[in-house]
Amino acid sequence: MSVTDKIAARLPKIVTDRAERGPVVAAVRLHGVITPSPAPMARNTINMQTVESALTRAFDHDRLVAVALLVNSPGGAPTQSALVAERVRELAAKKKVPVLAFCEDLAASGGYWLACAADEIYAHGTSLVGSIGVVSAGFGLNGLLERHGVERRVYTAGEHKVRLDPFRPEKPEDVEWLKGLHTDLHAQFVAWVKERRGSKLRADDDALFSGEVWTGARARELGLVDGIGTLRSVVAKRYPDADIAIAEPRRPLLARLGLAGGAGASAGVGAGTGGTTRSGDFLAAALATLEERARWSRFGL
Repeated sequence: MSVTDKIAARLPKIVTDRAERGPVVAAVRLHGVITPSPAPMARNTINMQTVESALTRAFDHDRLVAVALLVNSPGGAPTQSALVAERVRELAAKKKVPVLAFCEDLAASGGYWLACAADEIYAHGTSLVGSIGVVSAGFGLNGLLERHGVERRVYTAGEHKVRLDPFRPEKPEDVEWLKGLHTDLHAQFVAWVKERRGSKLRADDDALFSGEVWTGARARELGLVDGIGTLRSVVAKRYPDADIAIAEPRRPLLARLGLAGGAGASAGVGAGTGGTTRSGDFLAAALATLEERARWSRFGL
């Protein structure tokens, strides 16, 4: 029998097997800090570059009945949060399928922004949900320069070009400008939550949008989530014949090589590189990793 005959003989069985397979719920993992510039040693980060291919694969499944977002994030960059959420809504409208979000350990700040891209939100009773607010942080290093006899020289065109320069003393007018920026971003966050959750919200604005974090059980009472449940428990009830297909976002190169640290990684990861990493590069990577760790530790994780 020729190769062509063998293929032809198998074809009816292949078609039959496909016909017997059931519907699919495609799940996308949205795990990690939301940032346009991932730390070199980060295991998982979320931004449009890392999640676009996973979202596209999930929504392109030929037997798709729903898409699930598995959210585990302390938040991060507001723009990337909004871009990913808007992309989810675009694909959902195009494919005409429901989107379900599942808050795992943490769906805080930008993580909750992502969850609100879903038509329904579920959480475990012990999940941490909320933190609908805006925060920024930095360091004041001007005293450090003076102590070591270093003079910083900056030349600009535009009086506000170097607002909040960490190497210069803080100015009250710059702090007021930053507060105004926070107020604007907070208002956009609140508007998004109200657009997506609407009449489901069961508390006043001062309570919901104070930046507070709640357990999944309390978040349900407040209307921030629709129910208590996990991916498998909800899918088993809603789509009992469906298979679950996981679409993994892209990971940083070191993570793909198994060399990256997780959310709890220490700054010492990668120290055994035989001196091939310059000290300045390593310091920057270590600080970025510590910053990532700090985002999780704010929630006791």
